[in-house]
Amino acid sequence: MTTFEIASGSVITGYSVIKKHKGQKNCLEVIDFGCIITDKFATTGERLKKIYKEITKLIEKHRTEIVAVETLFFFKNLKTIMPVSQTKGVILLAAAEKKLPVFEFTPLQMKMAIAGYGRAEKKQVIEMIKKTVNLDRFDLKKNNRKRDDAFDAIGIAICASLKTY
Repeated sequence: MTTFEIASGSVITGYSVIKKHKGQKNCLEVIDFGCIITDKFATTGERLKKIYKEITKLIEKHRTEIVAVETLFFFKNLKTIMPVSQTKGVILLAAAEKKLPVFEFTPLQMKMAIAGYGRAEKKQVIEMIKKTVNLDRFDLKKNNRKRDDAFDAIGIAICASLKTY
């Protein structure tokens, strides 16, 4: 299962790949996670092209079965709605080309599933993710893994695993 979390402005797109092992104590395994980081000075088309190519590579590399994304949910910054919608569009296109089902979750749903509280702060969610899945084999100081967007993607993947299995 590959999940993609969309970050504001289409400059940063978090992703995670998890596998669910049936019948085991720690049944969720994080295979890969991080962020696709584009050049903030690149044109919109260049950024979307990079995101599309990277997502397609991840889907093919990990033989993805489903894609989960964060539902667009805005109430603070209306300027980000168009770039984020465009980014989500290329993610949905990549999934559609591979005929993969797509599941969507709101930030509230993800926080509720991970922390038990829909208004949990980012730090709380990240700590609960670290307690839920084993990330010991990953370098968490690596630039594309230490960002909140990467952890949001893991949270969205966990939501998808609860819903689909």
